[in-house]
Amino acid sequence: MIRVNNRDEVDWREGLTVSVLLDRLGYTYPHIVVTVDGQVVYEEEYDRRVIPDGANVRLIHLIAGG
Repeated sequence: MIRVNNRDEVDWREGLTVSVLLDRLGYTYPHIVVTVDGQVVYEEEYDRRVIPDGANVRLIHLIAGG
């Protein structure tokens, strides 16, 4: 199990990457800040950054307004 945004528990599975998690949760925002256990994960790492079981993941989408 992993915790997302300090509130939602999400089933964990071997090989879970940031890209897979974003797809599973429906995050399609153009600008997202991702941290795994407090470490920033850059967009170019999403496909290969594996999330460990028990991790705390933060997904923050940025919105511009005017």
